[in-house]
Amino acid sequence: MASSSLSPSPAAMKEGEYANWAELPPELTSSILHRLGPIEIVETAQKVCRSWRRVCKDPSMWRKIVIHIEEFGDRYYEKLCRHAVGRSHGGLVEIDISHFGSDPLLRYIADKSSSHLRSLRISFCYQVTDKGFIAAIARLPLLEELEVSYCSLSEECLRVVGQSCPNLKTLKKNCVGYRRRSTRKESDDVALAIAETMLGLCHLQIFGDTLTDAGLNAILDGCPNLEHLDLRQCFNVNLVGDMEKRCLERIKVVRRPNDSVHDYPFDATVNDYPYGLSDVDVMSEDELYYDDLSDGSDNSDFDPYYY
Repeated sequence: MASSSLSPSPAAMKEGEYANWAELPPELTSSILHRLGPIEIVETAQKVCRSWRRVCKDPSMWRKIVIHIEEFGDRYYEKLCRHAVGRSHGGLVEIDISHFGSDPLLRYIADKSSSHLRSLRISFCYQVTDKGFIAAIARLPLLEELEVSYCSLSEECLRVVGQSCPNLKTLKKNCVGYRRRSTRKESDDVALAIAETMLGLCHLQIFGDTLTDAGLNAILDGCPNLEHLDLRQCFNVNLVGDMEKRCLERIKVVRRPNDSVHDYPFDATVNDYPYGLSDVDVMSEDELYYDDLSDGSDNSDFDPYYY
């Protein structure tokens, strides 16, 4: 391919000279900066020069926001996320956050993005409560993809999702898989909530869920458009005989309870459930930490940098 006329080729440049990145056309600068995440843009890229700052503040740069961190409890990232959502000026289409988040943040996202948001993904957001989630999801009627992995949300939240989001096509609700079930009750609550309210669902991933064959049958009855079903580490399901036949006849792709987890994006360690312990006893330290947090302040006016 011929070299672009927008910048000099290496052969045309004299030794010691460099291309002036600040003079690139805005559309080319935008294409380059789109390869960065919100943290890199806010903390670094927008400080390079005025032309880059103008591009970084353009709402088209913020239609998709992905912020994954590995440490809990740092309020800075929630403030930065709020700032990024505000920059979209209502044009946010997809947001994916991990290891931080709260009811006020989710409410802010819903308030600012209700007319365009199609994809919401939250993982390890233990500070998001049922009440806060339900209030936010009711304002997102155009949602097509939802992930709520490793979050402390009840099946009632899923019922509200099904009732409020008629366009939902993809649902991922993943949790830790436990092989020993002697003290953990089998439960089809999540499966029944899905089956009763999500008629148009095409893709479903419920990694590590406690559903049984009855719950799986309900999903097959209630979700006639289902094409992809991921049941990995759902060890209460016996995918054999008539159940296996029904799944294979109805669904294009089925991931079985003991299938490989090589492409699973989270820690897929299988746990043995200790005898005599309840669900509360085996809550992670992170969940317990967030249960103790009470700061619900709304930081919608956050502006960490001077422009």
